[in-house]
Amino acid sequence: MKLVFAGTPEVAVPALDALLASGRHEVAAVVTRPDAPAGRGRRLVASPVAERAEEAGIEVLKPARPKDPEFLERLREIGPDCCPVVAYGALLPRVALDVPAHGWVNLHFSLLPAWRGAAPVQHAIMAGDEITGASTFLIEEGLDSGPVYGTVTEEIRSTDTSGDLLTRLAFAGAGLLAATMDGIEDGTLKAVPQPAEGVTLAPKVNVEDARLDWNAPALRVDRVVRGCTPAPGAWTLFRGERLKLVQVAPVPDRTDLAPGQIAAQKNNVYVGTGSYGVELLWVQAQGKKPMRAADWARGVRIAEGERLGS
Repeated sequence: MKLVFAGTPEVAVPALDALLASGRHEVAAVVTRPDAPAGRGRRLVASPVAERAEEAGIEVLKPARPKDPEFLERLREIGPDCCPVVAYGALLPRVALDVPAHGWVNLHFSLLPAWRGAAPVQHAIMAGDEITGASTFLIEEGLDSGPVYGTVTEEIRSTDTSGDLLTRLAFAGAGLLAATMDGIEDGTLKAVPQPAEGVTLAPKVNVEDARLDWNAPALRVDRVVRGCTPAPGAWTLFRGERLKLVQVAPVPDRTDLAPGQIAAQKNNVYVGTGSYGVELLWVQAQGKKPMRAADWARGVRIAEGERLGS
């Protein structure tokens, strides 16, 4: 089939690579978000998908909005049979969805209908799910509600951050998306409507969602830290300033600390929660680079009875 691939961040690149390497389909063009300011100089930088497409000599389309007439005209000129999508980052209007004969097929990083929305991996970790995965589905105008072509499953490990899990799903999902394109071309794969039961939503995780509640159980604190790493980053207050928590570990035998209370030893830093303690392993103070929690504690000289939080 002739394909137009839509995607923007680094997590979409493995799927583009899989389609380029498949040998069965022609990736005629790539659609991605416009260049965005990045770095200290805030200079405009192309998306990772745009950079990979340019390396491969593929036409890159960067519409400000997918409903722009110039973009729609070029899409019709290319005449794709199908448009595979991975984390494109913009809503597709009906007029664009109708262009390819086989529609737009999205690779979504959850087992639909669970965790529809922008942050499925973060929410799966924060909810304590043990299994997640990726799904390919036909895009409709509803939120991740279209019929599903296929899925792959992935175990959520006890130490997984959202970054760790998303990287594994990006590569597993790349193979699924390529296989889905093959099945659509062959006519051997039919999309199955999602069940009405089991729908959960995964809206974007904002900075306030990433604020730690030390009255919550230790497992919840650990899940929020892992789910919000690398972005937006779990945080708390220390002496009125934000302190980002990069890595913690639950410590069930540490039951002597009140919620938020800090106990700093030579090589370990513990904090109380609503159940038992957690050990702070890596933290990042405002304006600083990540550091081992014990080094941070020595530098700030924790006073007896000091607490994290408001």
